[in-house]
Amino acid sequence: MGRITPLDRKLINQIAAGEVVDRPSSVLKEILENSIDAGSTEIDIEIEAGGKRLIKVRDNGHGIYKEDLALALTRHATSKIRTLDDLERVISLGFRGEALPSICSVSRMKVTSCEQSCETGWQIIGDGSDDSFDITPAPHPVGTTIEVRDLFFNVPARKKFLKTDKTEFNHLRDMINRIALANFGVEISLKHNQQSMVRFRIAKDKKEEDSRIAAVCGGAFVDSSIMVDYSASEMRLYGWVARPVFSRSQADMQYFFVNGRMVRDKLVTHAIRQAYSDVLYSGRHPAYVLYLEMNPQLVDVNAHPTKQEVRFREGRFVHGFIYKALHNAIASEKVGGDEVSVPVRCESVMSVLRQESQSAEPSQVALQLGGASYRSGGCKKDSYRFSPASVGEQAELYGRLVRKEESENVVDSQSEEEMDNRLGFALAQIQGVYILSQVEDGVILVDMHAAHERIVYEKMKRDFSSEKLIRQPLLVPISLAVSAKEADLVEEKSSVFQDVGFIVNRNSPESIVIREVPAYLANGDVESLVRDVISDISEHDVSQRTEEKINEILATMACHGAVRANRKLTIPEMNALLREMEKTERIGQCNHGRPTWISLSMKDLDAMFLRGR
Repeated sequence: MGRITPLDRKLINQIAAGEVVDRPSSVLKEILENSIDAGSTEIDIEIEAGGKRLIKVRDNGHGIYKEDLALALTRHATSKIRTLDDLERVISLGFRGEALPSICSVSRMKVTSCEQSCETGWQIIGDGSDDSFDITPAPHPVGTTIEVRDLFFNVPARKKFLKTDKTEFNHLRDMINRIALANFGVEISLKHNQQSMVRFRIAKDKKEEDSRIAAVCGGAFVDSSIMVDYSASEMRLYGWVARPVFSRSQADMQYFFVNGRMVRDKLVTHAIRQAYSDVLYSGRHPAYVLYLEMNPQLVDVNAHPTKQEVRFREGRFVHGFIYKALHNAIASEKVGGDEVSVPVRCESVMSVLRQESQSAEPSQVALQLGGASYRSGGCKKDSYRFSPASVGEQAELYGRLVRKEESENVVDSQSEEEMDNRLGFALAQIQGVYILSQVEDGVILVDMHAAHERIVYEKMKRDFSSEKLIRQPLLVPISLAVSAKEADLVEEKSSVFQDVGFIVNRNSPESIVIREVPAYLANGDVESLVRDVISDISEHDVSQRTEEKINEILATMACHGAVRANRKLTIPEMNALLREMEKTERIGQCNHGRPTWISLSMKDLDAMFLRGR
């Protein structure tokens, strides 16, 4: 080890560039964010060789003063903030004053700009080799043009890590898509190797916003999406979330913006996945374009030099807000594309099940789930065992439901036709599996088992929720060895553990004792569950492991209790199922994420048979 000496300015900037600039797309991101901060409404981008040879961005923003051009290429010089208070409530995309000098230190850079009060533009050129810059006059309209040539020409080790032109261009295109999604009021055009690639025009209304979303995510995403707009406690979440049937094999269509800034955050991702927890097929990922607006003082954007990571000051509250907004949006999904009119004349299937249980042996109406158990009347220890109801009994329940309605003469056939029955009326049963229903403009096919499974599952969840979480004391408390950090967390967050059904106390510096657990999970792997809860609370300040486990039990029970395939149903029984579907949340998917129904319009049917050609 030698003596300590200050680093050369050029080397300092190149080290800093390693944090901000790792490929052409990160260069473009920083330049585009500066253009947005400058109030630009038109941005033209030119790329050559995937950005390795040239990245040129021209905007019509307010420009840079001649006297500030040299400062623009100096580290920690910025127009965005002045004091620490400004940093704590920053709303601009850039603010660190590191991007342009870092880019200049690893490329040949030219900045030409004209401020509104100037009659001519001015130009400055740098390549990271000198501390002083010459500023010369240059014709330019109001705005700024930044050219970045020969990226990493003086850092060959970094240049070797760049991929092919096509790969780098794909990263550039993805970055432009993100900027376009965050700024509907900005027109953006892109050329690559002198060839026009894309132009995002200003979106002034919902239709034009949908068009821009479709240009990035595809028309199928827009057609399959649900609009979200939820506000509470000075926060607002709005945007597009895809229906569960439009899931992805990879998490490649997930765009989340906080106060206009594209971010990737584990807490946000966790909240969204929780909202999709029992409607998404196993191994699939949701797709969304979402915008969160909140007080800038409640989010720290200075967590990383790239500014793509944030820290929420009230993480647990933000998690709950996002989860509730999306959970409600998915739960209130509309049947047939319009608001569902909830029929009040139909009793729920589970209500009939409870009525039958009062006059029959438990083995005739109960549902089997290994060692776990549930009964709609409660969670008492003696009521935990179930036996599978026969398929015939399940179908008979539908028949009794319909006969009860007919005996009460709630509405006559004419008024029934006038009701808003979005899933239409049953025509027939296909191969004992599907229900064929006719609607005003076509037909609907329903997977009767999947649909009934969702109906039963949602009712079980409502019953369980209304009875609240019941804890069961352990006859022999379980002692669990943990780290000192985890023990501190258990002691600090004891109320959070109580919220999810556990009574857990600290027993020693590195051990805890579990005294009470949710009654539903008393026979499960309590130790592993508690460790998972600790991990969740440590990372997200919240845990829904208990709810997930209970929902798994209820979902399995619902699957066993749903009417089975190959069971012949009468027309009234099929119509009863359709009416139940119309008033059930998340009816578009069963508990495993499979679709429960599809529709074919007359237009679709005509196309199949080449009618009208």
